[in-house]
Amino acid sequence: RHLSAHEYMAGPDLSIADIAIAPWYGALAKGQLFSAGEFLDGASYQHVLRWYDALSARPAFQRGRRVNRPWGHPASQVRERHSARDFETSGGVGS
Repeated sequence: RHLSAHEYMAGPDLSIADIAIAPWYGALAKGQLFSAGEFLDGASYQHVLRWYDALSARPAFQRGRRVNRPWGHPASQVRERHSARDFETSGGVGS
């Protein structure tokens, strides 16, 4: 209900609240965690999906989702991040 009247969790601007909540709440509604999307009827949460899709379209959000990610395709992983260049040189395991 909150997102039906607000663009972001804490009001009109992106905040740390969105960044903290999106990886688990948004991904859960999208069925990206535990195959829960169907069970929770994630498709019916239109405002959550709108919010998550807007966040996940942001390049910084996409980069952040790769950090410390040990699963998935190696190109989607940045095991350790020490500089911005780590995103360019990351090839997955051991990078």
